[in-house]
Amino acid sequence: MRTAHTVDTVRRAEAELMARLPEGTLMQRAAAGLATACAELLRGNSGNSGNSGGSGGGRVYGSRVVVLAGSGDNGGDALYAGARLARRGAGVTAVLLAPDRTHPGGLTALRAAGGRVADDPFEALDTADLVLDGITGIGGHGGLRPAAVPIARAARGSRAVVVAVDLPSGVEADSGEVLGEALRADLTVVFGTEKPGLLAGPAREYAGTVRLVDIGLGGILPSVPALEALQHTDVAHLLPEPNAASDKYRRGVVGIVAGSARYPGAAVLAVAGALRGGAGAVRYVGHAADAVIARFPESLVHAGPPGKAGRVQSWVVGPGLGDDLEAVAEVLAAPVPVLVDADGLRRLADDPALLRDRTAPTLLTPHAGEAAALLNATREEVEAAQLAAVRELAARYGATVLLKGAATLIADPDPRTPVRANTMGTPWLATAGSGDVLAGLAGSLLAGGLPARDAGSAAAYLHGLAARRAAADAVPVTSYEVAEALGRAWRDVRETTGG
Repeated sequence: MRTAHTVDTVRRAEAELMARLPEGTLMQRAAAGLATACAELLRGNSGNSGNSGGSGGGRVYGSRVVVLAGSGDNGGDALYAGARLARRGAGVTAVLLAPDRTHPGGLTALRAAGGRVADDPFEALDTADLVLDGITGIGGHGGLRPAAVPIARAARGSRAVVVAVDLPSGVEADSGEVLGEALRADLTVVFGTEKPGLLAGPAREYAGTVRLVDIGLGGILPSVPALEALQHTDVAHLLPEPNAASDKYRRGVVGIVAGSARYPGAAVLAVAGALRGGAGAVRYVGHAADAVIARFPESLVHAGPPGKAGRVQSWVVGPGLGDDLEAVAEVLAAPVPVLVDADGLRRLADDPALLRDRTAPTLLTPHAGEAAALLNATREEVEAAQLAAVRELAARYGATVLLKGAATLIADPDPRTPVRANTMGTPWLATAGSGDVLAGLAGSLLAGGLPARDAGSAAAYLHGLAARRAAADAVPVTSYEVAEALGRAWRDVRETTGG
């Protein structure tokens, strides 16, 4: 499990640890880990290709490193790491963004190791192989200051690989917002724990690859983080597995209310996702029964209404319904878990009271535009503050919310529960129908007995992994190909536990 903690939590933990250690030990631990990551990058061992290929010639000795050092400890970490690289033969030049407030110990160490301060920062950046971004740290707010903007742009426009120190400069550590100019990194080396902005959009897109350096906070940080992200093993432990006593009803039956004369494909794709989600059977209700049976003869179809279709352990309602939304209220009145997607969310935005009397779990799966309608906001506002948006949706509607996007987030209405971020997504999922597959998959996991937060988290992970597997075979990827690859994704995560 990847975990992220807020700035205040990290600072309290660091203060407690520093009180037990000799002065400067924590910074030296951070600098050592940072220098190691940079050395591996320069030697070409990290697999990160950077901008246009600054590899330092495949070695540390003789490579050209530029340290962008702001004020405070973040700049100190970068300067001490630069000193370590200089002692290994790299030519290290420091660009001081705040000369009067530069970390004195870090600058002294850099000079003692043979590093220098740049006379012309743009000339230094023009020939750099690697740039260490130590401009601002986790305490920075509001984007880069005007004086730093041209230097950050020159770093990003150079041939150098950019390594962020703990957090890309200019992004908001706790919220994931980008409120001004920020420096996009190829690699972010984080100390002690990840920060929420590295898992939530839009800041996540600035982080590149994230590498965690252990500085000794593990036993001090609280066990409940602000954000978390599942990994293979975590997902494997969530997935329902049949046993000798299983039958299709014990495994769960998921009902799908989707599709219309105009959008029959949405029904087919939702059923495709549901059939590969572990449930024992899929009941389809809607106007696309012929299309569903033609593709999936194992489906159980019914003309409707949902209440007469037979027993189910969960419902999925909304994909491709168009204007035929009468079934949404009926499904939400059922005493079983319900996933609401697409057109079903439009119905809910018009009448939020449909959720008022629900006692069974509800999972809402909006994209940014649908979330904006539910919040009476704009799409741009949702995309600019995704973490705040998903938390507000969950609190306002009293439901678990899976906010789809480049950084998919899952939030429970209980604010004490960590938000989950899905790190397995891929841009190839930006294709028509992929959300229908996800809805069916998550609904099937609900029928299998998973809580809404786990069902949404596991479904998003498998969905992203399936898209990656499909893209490895051929691109572009279609939504149906993603559905077909779900079996491979399921197998991949099970193999981590020997299943």
